[in-house]
Amino acid sequence: MYIKWFNEICLNDLPLVGGKNASLGEMIQNMEKLGINVPFGFAVTTKAYDKFIQSNGLDTFINERLKELSEDYNLVNLKRTGMKIRNQILSCRFDKELDTEISTAYLQLSRCYKDSDGKVQDNTDVAIRSSGTMEDLPDASFAGQQETYLNVRNINDVLNSVIKCFASLYTDRAISYRVTKNLEGVIKISVGVQKMVRSDLGSAGVAFSIDSETGFDKVILINGAFGLGELVVSGKIKPDEILVFKDKVDGVHKPIIERKIGQKNIKMVYGTNPGEKVEIIGLDKSYQNKMCINSEKILQLSKWVIELEKYYTKLYQKWCPLDIEWAIDGLSDKLYLVQARPETVYSRKNRDIITEYHMKNNNNKVILEGVAVGNKIGTGRVRKMWNIDNRDSIDGDNDFQPGDILVTDMTDPDWEPIMKISSGIITNRGGRTCHASIVARELGVPAVVGTINGTDLLEDGMEITLSCAEGEVGRIYEGIVEYEEKEIDISKLPKINTKLLLNVASPEKTFNYHSYPVSGVGLVREEFIFNNYIKVHPLALLKHKEIGDAELTESINKLWVGFKDEVDYFVKKLAYGLAKIATTFYPNEIIVRFSDFKSNEYYNLLGGKYFEPKEENPMIGWRGASRYYSDNYKEAFGLECKAIKYLREVIGLDNVVVMIPFCRTVGECISVQNVMKEYGLERGVNGLKVFLMCEIPSNVVLADEFSKHIDGYSIGSNDLTQLMLGLDRDSELVQHIYDERDPSVKLMLKTTIQACKRNGIKVGICGQGPSDYPELAGFLVEQGIDSISVTPDSLVKSINVIHSVENK
Repeated sequence: MYIKWFNEICLNDLPLVGGKNASLGEMIQNMEKLGINVPFGFAVTTKAYDKFIQSNGLDTFINERLKELSEDYNLVNLKRTGMKIRNQILSCRFDKELDTEISTAYLQLSRCYKDSDGKVQDNTDVAIRSSGTMEDLPDASFAGQQETYLNVRNINDVLNSVIKCFASLYTDRAISYRVTKNLEGVIKISVGVQKMVRSDLGSAGVAFSIDSETGFDKVILINGAFGLGELVVSGKIKPDEILVFKDKVDGVHKPIIERKIGQKNIKMVYGTNPGEKVEIIGLDKSYQNKMCINSEKILQLSKWVIELEKYYTKLYQKWCPLDIEWAIDGLSDKLYLVQARPETVYSRKNRDIITEYHMKNNNNKVILEGVAVGNKIGTGRVRKMWNIDNRDSIDGDNDFQPGDILVTDMTDPDWEPIMKISSGIITNRGGRTCHASIVARELGVPAVVGTINGTDLLEDGMEITLSCAEGEVGRIYEGIVEYEEKEIDISKLPKINTKLLLNVASPEKTFNYHSYPVSGVGLVREEFIFNNYIKVHPLALLKHKEIGDAELTESINKLWVGFKDEVDYFVKKLAYGLAKIATTFYPNEIIVRFSDFKSNEYYNLLGGKYFEPKEENPMIGWRGASRYYSDNYKEAFGLECKAIKYLREVIGLDNVVVMIPFCRTVGECISVQNVMKEYGLERGVNGLKVFLMCEIPSNVVLADEFSKHIDGYSIGSNDLTQLMLGLDRDSELVQHIYDERDPSVKLMLKTTIQACKRNGIKVGICGQGPSDYPELAGFLVEQGIDSISVTPDSLVKSINVIHSVENK
């Protein structure tokens, strides 16, 4: 009467068993169809909760306390009220009927399992999970608001844990959350009793069916760590992070587009001392730099996530991205799903609205960095708090005021009453899928987590700016930086015929552009990935042992930790950086320009001084194509070719087009493609297209000849302008002459477009000119250019200009 087994319930039973249990029942009933594994168990229903409350005379007591709180709601009274209600509930016990029914069900669940010797168990380790009737809904996740108890192993502990879950319906965070969300009506709770997965001997974590920061729906975000998953969801560690491209989870490709090893020096395991259900121990160093989940399991998990998202979307009859908890049993090496709930932030947003945040004239010092949660900017004074029960920080001289920035070692959902009045949150620990990050997103509060030493570097009362508007990395700036918020409704932008592309430099920000009305990317600069992802000169990476510089070797050895070797490091890091961009715009093409550093820029890379010449004018020296076939650099260029091959053939991102920069002669164009072929890249094979940067007058004059060896031209108006006007665009002394609208440059643009049309190859422009000068974009449209590639901040302006020209 008061117990329901998971295979007896589904989402329609939510009022009876709560969101979490209803979802578990739905998955277990459809395990075979979905091809997933879910541990079995049962639900202590809301009828049991009602009976417990009524038989102990708690209903009147609770209603009176909550009425007192509503009449005088503040943080201090919230804490007092919650404590009174919880203590009263914990002082009560089950009547005989409930006691017997729950105990019997637990014994029956235990006998479903066998121990390591094959004997039927008389008890088993279970997880006791709260399941609220207003939890895990499509419009409110209620993430982490009630309690979970792990490795519960006997009847008395099961009964006590269920009562503790009942009491957790009235934690400060749960009461406050209901007030914040205006969740009215009768609040009830169910409790799930579920067989534990021995992830204390394996690993566990969280998976989102979208990118949690941007709502980008073509990727799966996986976080995990060794041991029980509580450390990941609670934010006590910075977990491993993996991104997977959904479209290529097909059993053929390996569409893992990013792996980041976390900072996981501890793990949670079963307790070894009497009375300790779980304990936190140090993680062996050999595991700290190792991914907690291998490629096979990543792809298996990804397939499950995709199938579940499709299933729940059909069930709810609207798009339903998911937040899923997973675990790998260390004894059987089997993967399990232990929870699934609807994601509640981006699934409710209007996807036609783009909101951008930009700092104005920011020259302020960066104090520290961490993982960005959200995409907003917050400013305020620092208020450091060590725990939520530190009354001095919320009552008295150090009162936490609305608009202050919370700085602490780690937040969890208990902090929700403080989080919702803050203008930003900074923590030493945590990752972007922990409960606190989920709550921060729902509240719309920017947060930077996993800073490691934020509480040491930030002083109480200092004014700071917290920025989550610069991609994956959240930055804390000294002082107050002015910023602007701009909202764009892309559904109201005019339609244009000219293909509009984006110039993209940073993989970190690219997911923010996933809903932009563009047809791909006209220019991806590898240089940014070299500087920020790879961080070393490619020849130094290959030859550092021959150089004999112990300090250099030590630095390089630290870089490729977690990879097979130096080559694997370069290939994967470059491929991952490019993959994030290619994934964002798939199946539209992205044009990747091979590295185009000048020798002085290569020199500044780690180890670069051993391989780079001193040139008087690097701008027109040893750069671009001339490097790639040179005996002095060919091997390094081969690494780029291998990365592109891995990206296209292993990951499956065949929308990547390669582009050769600064190619002076037709002979050079042929020589570069011969080297590419040596390293597995051949024009036309597997659909590979090769474009050429048109940035040297010879590219214009000999366009008919170049066209025989390429698939398209992309005009680099920056270099074309400097070489037409005979000036150094890096020199401030001649900047007043530099102008991409000069008649000689416009003649070159017109001539190039005509030549490409004549030879039947594509022609676009990726230089800065159209972004800076709308009238130049208009001129190019009039000449019939195929595509214009602009910077993201010029998108709206460019669309309006092109529309006006097309409709003259």
